[in-house]
Amino acid sequence: MKKSMKLMALLLSLMMVLVACGKKDNNDSNNSKGADTDIIHIGGLAPLTGNVSIYGVSADKGAQLAFKEINEAGGILDKQVKYEVLDEQGDANEAVNAYNKLVSEGIVALVGDITSGPTEAVAALSVDDNMPMITPTGTQFSLTEGRPNVFRICYTDPYQGEILAQYVADDLGLEKVAIMKNNSSDYSQGVADTFEEHAKGFGLDVVAVESYGETDNDFRVQLTNMVSKNPDAILISDYYEKAAIIASQAREVGLESLFLGPDGWDGVLEQIDEASLDVVAGAVFANHYSMDDPSDKIQNFLQAYRDEYGENPSAFSALAYDAAYLYKEAMEKAGSTDGQAIVDAIKAIEFDGITGKFTYDDNNNPVKAVSIIKIVDGEYRLDTVVEPK
Repeated sequence: MKKSMKLMALLLSLMMVLVACGKKDNNDSNNSKGADTDIIHIGGLAPLTGNVSIYGVSADKGAQLAFKEINEAGGILDKQVKYEVLDEQGDANEAVNAYNKLVSEGIVALVGDITSGPTEAVAALSVDDNMPMITPTGTQFSLTEGRPNVFRICYTDPYQGEILAQYVADDLGLEKVAIMKNNSSDYSQGVADTFEEHAKGFGLDVVAVESYGETDNDFRVQLTNMVSKNPDAILISDYYEKAAIIASQAREVGLESLFLGPDGWDGVLEQIDEASLDVVAGAVFANHYSMDDPSDKIQNFLQAYRDEYGENPSAFSALAYDAAYLYKEAMEKAGSTDGQAIVDAIKAIEFDGITGKFTYDDNNNPVKAVSIIKIVDGEYRLDTVVEPK
């Protein structure tokens, strides 16, 4: 009987030790967010369906390609990357729900979001989690402001507005400019308002500023108001769908001005019938890279993307591709997947990616050159690269 009781006591002690060890292991695993596993879990957010899915799908293809290459080359810190992207449908509430799900699953970093509204909602939450977050394409200025864990690959709306004004004054030597802006869009207004401010600073004469709403499709009244002003150039501050319509109607009412656009113009040629491409001939717009760039880095990226998807990458694809490789470089420099270590490493990096070389300013915005793309013979051509003054 005594031997039996001693045996039971011994077994009970062993069970308690095993339970205690199990609890310790689980806590350690949660605290290190998978540091003891063979994978590094990185989350992604993108609108893969819905009205802005064209942007999310394009960005997701770039990120997926990068992480595939990274894993094939040995991963990060000798671990494979599990990249899990969730569809937030272009909706801020869906983005918040998706972010919370990814956090609960133990991600160590986030790629996304893509458009500025959902990115803003998620960025606000990420600060409390100290979650490393890189938006490849969110251009709204406030996204990173006062948020030390949030970075972007793209430049901001105000930044490209200033660069476009500098380009018109210094490179084109024009004098009179007009502006068309979408009053329903923070993106459009952010570019247009900064362009107007800096145009005056560069000695340009802003002869007209016209606006419209998101659901408008007839812009002839606003454009006719510009005819008598005879501007040398017109900034159409919007995405390519609206830009294509406005440019076509501008030619209809007799405007012969040069068209300017922000990065949202990337894709405008695909919105215009081949027989009507002359309406945007000579137009120039800011972008994040050019497929004309002969560098091996960019040409290798283009070939890999074409091999994978059978199409050319948009700027959104290139920006998301860079976000993935920025995480790789940061984690390897930090030697860790700890959140603060990743943030500190990103902050100190001088990154050389598809969309240019850059470092980060005090608000985690990249300081980088802007590629100016010119439409020539129905194709996108690199016109020049503008370095900020």
